Amino acid sequence: MGIGNGSSNGNHQSAHKEIRDETTPLLPVKVEEEGIHEFNGASFSGAVFNLSTTIVGAGIMALPASIKMLGIIPGILMIVIVALLTEASIDMLVRCSHQGKITSYGWLMGEAYGEWGRIALQGSVVINNVGVLIVYMIIIGDVLSGTTSAGVHHRGILEGWFGAHLWNSRAIVLLATALLVFAPLVSFKRLDALRYTSALSVALAVVFVVITAGIAIIKLFSGTVAMPKLFPELDGLSSIWKLFTAVPVLVTAYICHYNVHSIDNELEDRTQIKPIVRTSLALCSSVYIATSFFAYLLFGEGTLDDVLANFDSNLGIPFSSVFDDIVRVSYAAHVMLVFPIVFFALRLNLDGLLFPTSRHISRDNKRFAIITISLLTVIYLAAILIPSIWDAFQFTGATAAVLIGFIFPAMVILRDPYEIATKRDKILAVTMIVLAVLSNAVALYSDAMNIFRKKEVA
Repeated sequence: MGIGNGSSNGNHQSAHKEIRDETTPLLPVKVEEEGIHEFNGASFSGAVFNLSTTIVGAGIMALPASIKMLGIIPGILMIVIVALLTEASIDMLVRCSHQGKITSYGWLMGEAYGEWGRIALQGSVVINNVGVLIVYMIIIGDVLSGTTSAGVHHRGILEGWFGAHLWNSRAIVLLATALLVFAPLVSFKRLDALRYTSALSVALAVVFVVITAGIAIIKLFSGTVAMPKLFPELDGLSSIWKLFTAVPVLVTAYICHYNVHSIDNELEDRTQIKPIVRTSLALCSSVYIATSFFAYLLFGEGTLDDVLANFDSNLGIPFSSVFDDIVRVSYAAHVMLVFPIVFFALRLNLDGLLFPTSRHISRDNKRFAIITISLLTVIYLAAILIPSIWDAFQFTGATAAVLIGFIFPAMVILRDPYEIATKRDKILAVTMIVLAVLSNAVALYSDAMNIFRKKEVA
């Protein structure tokens, strides 16, 4: 399946690659938008921020609970190990793509496993990203307008500031967010156009880390913080099994593979993609470790599954309510700015599924507008009408994310369509598949058990 398998079909393969390059669900290298202005390639810093924003989404809030379960040392070690595995899996994709002159993840899967390989990858990205974006919109609604859970109402920021009104109800707030924030940001046809909002998104994540660290350090010196456990407490087989429920959160914390080719294609110098990936992973790992450590230090065994919920109470310091609001506002803004980055890959891959032989979506304004408006409408309605969809996407999201991040890259390197894989690559690929399957099985089992327990309690 490698290129250049014979001169007799060389012209056919060349023509085939041109077609696939035209219709691939990722932007061609340095596309110019209708000749209006020249695009000379994305910058290193812009690419780092875009990739970092793809990585650091809503999952950052679940990491402190994982550290609470695993203990400080194993938890931080796991964050580092998963970052290294992610770097290895992206490296597999990049090396194969550069060798075959391939410009999209879907095209690469198609080269390795045929049409069904491409469809499997694009379908996984669509399922994963639709679920992620619906959850993002639900989170924004919860933070700004409040939510009611188990008969208890948690006030949102706007409700807390101004009281309950029609204008700050969930439906109106999310509609305003979709029209005034999401619609303009998802209208860009190049990922590099989002570099400034991505930089701001990363900065907002750092704001959360700084505030959490500052409060934790103040309380540490005042003697009101207990020493966190360094290792997990094991008191039987059930406690050992419970540790594995933290693994899926860590495994999916670095999923960004669906945007790597988009970023790579827009670079002026494509040899920069590897240092860009390493820089982004180092930055995100630092944010993850700092967030997990200081949040767990601050809240201890009271750390909730979504640590943002811990900032809905008195922190035991002066101006506690002010810091609570700053954290929640910065987090809501962070999620808003992550939204267009994830949406970008969703739109391109959905277009690749629906119109595999059409010209690239960035060159068809009508198709671009129809798919964009349709996706925004579906995501908005799902977030308003079926917030319980979170339970469903705990299953599909876990599966799709693991496929995108670890199983598909490993499958490509095992098929080795361009004969570049070393023995070490193949051993690592098998290891990643085994770890991914086991972690996903644990995720599905634990999610199913949690849902059944909720129904029994109800």
